[in-house]
Order: sequence, then structure tokens, then C-alpha cells
Amino acid sequence: MSNKEYRPTLAQLRTFVTIAENRHFGTAANKLNISQPSLSQALVALESGLGIQLIERSTRKVIVTPAGAELLPYAKATLEAADAFVAQSRGAVGVLAGPLSIGIIPTLAPYLLPDFLRLCRQEFPDLKPRIVEEQTPRLVQQLRDGQIDVAVLALSSQTLGLMEMPLFDEPFIIVTDENNSLAGRRDLNLKVLDELDLLLLDDGHCLRDQIVDLCRLVHTAPETAVDSATRASSLTTIMQLVVAGFGSTLVPISAVATECVRPGLGLASFDSSVVAQRTVGVVSRSSSSRVEEYNDLGALVTRAYELAAAKGREMLS
Repeated sequence: MSNKEYRPTLAQLRTFVTIAENRHFGTAANKLNISQPSLSQALVALESGLGIQLIERSTRKVIVTPAGAELLPYAKATLEAADAFVAQSRGAVGVLAGPLSIGIIPTLAPYLLPDFLRLCRQEFPDLKPRIVEEQTPRLVQQLRDGQIDVAVLALSSQTLGLMEMPLFDEPFIIVTDENNSLAGRRDLNLKVLDELDLLLLDDGHCLRDQIVDLCRLVHTAPETAVDSATRASSLTTIMQLVVAGFGSTLVPISAVATECVRPGLGLASFDSSVVAQRTVGVVSRSSSSRVEEYNDLGALVTRAYELAAAKGREMLS
């Protein structure tokens, strides 16, 4: 039976959230820098006060109960509000400072992070970013669960229910082998996609979905146009396949200077009137009070993109 006068402490809520996220008492204790007995005592005190079992524990596994799963988002929201309260009291709201978990998709991370992290150190030396590279569906879920604070990704309908801040539109560049007749062209239209044996990233990468969407604009059966037994989990592998003559691909312009410098590759681009691009933005929980800080974060991401894109344009000139 619950105690109607009981009010959980932040330490108890943080214990519950950390155990639920890690599904392991030892890992949770290490992350909170406390002993396992102290961790267990805090959880027992929380469950006793609420009169509800939140976590089932056995020698083999840790399971969040249905009641625990229902209460978990509220616990996370409470901790987030408490952190915002402390930040406000220190006058830090609106200034990027302290720990910040930033998710970023694999087709952006390698190309933007070097300049982005350098700009972070210059502009916000008190910021302690933690970078999480994952595919879009995983980042969206981690964002909703409170495991990351903010995500940088290509915007799509999958982010419904979250706050989106569009940053820039990034054009796609066609990459072929150097002997392809398209290499060096700068006036292509979307119909050229019908002529290419396209190499795609594996399922789950939003870049794959965006290329398929482009093919649907010019082909009645896009699945047959882009279907291939050869797939890869990184743009680096795709580039090696292009060099080996397996086909062609599309890459975002920020990746060109890094991925397309290897011998044997040819570059082509669409006519300036053609819309072949993705929209990149910052995504956060609508309950977050850190909108001003995420505006600053978005500005740094945009600056990092502009630097990477400029290098890509130089290779096209």
C-alpha cells in the first residue's frame, strides 16, 4: 500500500531511471558512482513509498514492470525539469554549458563532427558534448526515452511528436567510376537515375530512403530500379564498390571531400533547377526548456556543414 504523504527524492528517481535504461544493477551503480547495496536500497525505498514494484530482478535479468514502464517517462521528465531548474539558478539557461548528449546520423557524423567539435570548444568551452552516432529510428527512440538530449538528422515524418528545427538543405551528388560518361557533368536531371545501377546503404539509413524517394519520382517501379544484392553499412564501403565497378551512388555534398578523393571516382551533379536534396535539422523533445541552447547548437552544426560543403564544391568546380 502506498504512503499518500510519500514524495520520492531525485536520487531515488535517478536510480530507477538508470536501472531501467541499463537493465543491469552493476552497470547502473557504476554510472551513478554508488555501491550496488546503496542502489538497491534506493530502489526499495522508492517502491515501498509508492507501493508499486517498478523493477523485477533475478540472477539472470532485470525487467521493468508494466507499472514501471508507465511511470518511467514521468521520472525522466522530473529529472529533466530538476536539471533545468539548477541551470536556471546558475544563470546558464540560453548558454551551452555542462553535459549534453547529442545524437547524429552516420551520414553526417564523420563529415561535420571535426569542425563542429572544434567550434564547440571555441564558442562554448564549458560545454561537455557526448556524441551518439546511430541511425534515425534509434535516435528518435532514444530522444523520446530521454537517453539523449537532442539529435541532428535528416528531417522526416518519423520525427512527429518532437520539436524540429530545420537548419539547411543539403544537395546530393552523383558518384560514378571515372570512366562513366556521366562523370564531370553538371547539368543532369532526375531521369538519369533510371540509367544507373545504384548502390544503397542498408535498411535503416535515412539516406537510402531518400534515394528511393527520388527514384519514385522518375520510375514506376522504384524497388526494381534500386534493388541490389550488394549493400553496405557505410558510405566508405559504397565508394570502394563504385571504384570496383559495381555501380554508382548518391552522396550528400558534405561527404564529398572525405569520401570522393580516392582514385577511380567520377563526380556529377544535377542541374541547378533540380531538387535533389535532404533537409537536415535539430530535433528535441517538445517538453524541453532548452530551445535557446539548441538554437545555438544548430548554428554550430550549420557552420560545420558550410565548411564541409565548401570543400565538396571545390572538388566539383
